[in-house]
This record gives sequence, C-alpha cells and structure tokens, in this order.
Amino acid sequence: MNKHRFLAFFGCFFFALSAHAAPKAQAPLYKFQVKDIDGKPVKLDKYKGKVLLIVNTASQCGYTYQYKGLQKIYQKYKAKGFEVLAFPSNDFGRQEPGSDKQIKAFCSAKYKTTFPLFHKIPVRGPQKHPLYHYLTNKKAHKFGGAISWNFNKFLINRKGQITQRFQSGDEPEGKEITQAIEKSL
Repeated sequence: MNKHRFLAFFGCFFFALSAHAAPKAQAPLYKFQVKDIDGKPVKLDKYKGKVLLIVNTASQCGYTYQYKGLQKIYQKYKAKGFEVLAFPSNDFGRQEPGSDKQIKAFCSAKYKTTFPLFHKIPVRGPQKHPLYHYLTNKKAHKFGGAISWNFNKFLINRKGQITQRFQSGDEPEGKEITQAIEKSL
C-alpha cells in the first residue's frame, strides 16, 4: 500500500470512528430521581439545559425568610432558563417538622412560592438522600463538604455541573448569588 492510500485509509477510518463515537456521558446530577412535594417522581434530567439553584430549606429557621428572595430571583430569571429546586429537611434543629402537605401550604400562603418544592429529605447523616450524597461529595467536585445548616445553596450550570456553593447567610438576592446566576445564564 503506498503512502497516500495508507493515509487516506486511516483518515477515513478515524473519521468513521468519530462519527460513531458514543454520546457524551450524562452529568451525574441528571441521573437522580426525587419526589416532588406531592409525592410524584421527578427525574432531574427534566431540568437539562437549565441553570439551577438547589437549596435545602426549613419552615421554622432564622433563614426561612429567604423563601421570599428565592421566589424573587426565580421570577426574575425563570424566563431565561433558571429554576430554584427547594428540598425541605428537618436535619437542623428540627426546624422542618411538618408534613409535605403542611410545608407546601406554608410556602404557598406565606411566601407565594411558585418554584418547585420537593419531598422532605435528609441532607446529612446515614439516611442522607443520594442527591445530597452527590452534592456534598468532595471527591466528585470541588464544592463538596457537609451541609452546614438550612438554606445552603448549590448553583448548577446548563451542563449539570456544580459551579458554585453558597452558605446559609448568603442572600438569594445578594450580589454574589445574582452575579453567579447571570454569569451562568
């Protein structure tokens, strides 16, 4: 086989390989299934291509007022592909003792929330929900580490990657969070 045929053969061979390459792996976040506040299953791949702010919440916490700020940023950025995903948890000071039905009624009546609320889950300890195992896994990404209190926040880009983490005291409408959201959009 002469040099030109050899190069043409391998060129076609590698082109064919690349054309049939396996699709890119799905971001780990999108592999999780959770239950919404009404108990219905929700696959997180439903949110592919959106910017997400995942928050562990509680109704009787000093930070509960942040529901108002979460609703405001949700309204402000929703049309651009932004979602707030709230996961109530009773892990800190037993500040979320209510049932899912009570949590939903509280959030709707007091804060007029329209962003997705999910089933109450543990976010720490041996019963920690698999989603929070991933979010807090230091080996999976640089934003891992234990949830410190209610209203910790994870910012997820459109590719399903965690790009920033915010603590309880970081206000949803604060400059740091809004700038990070706008950069991700």
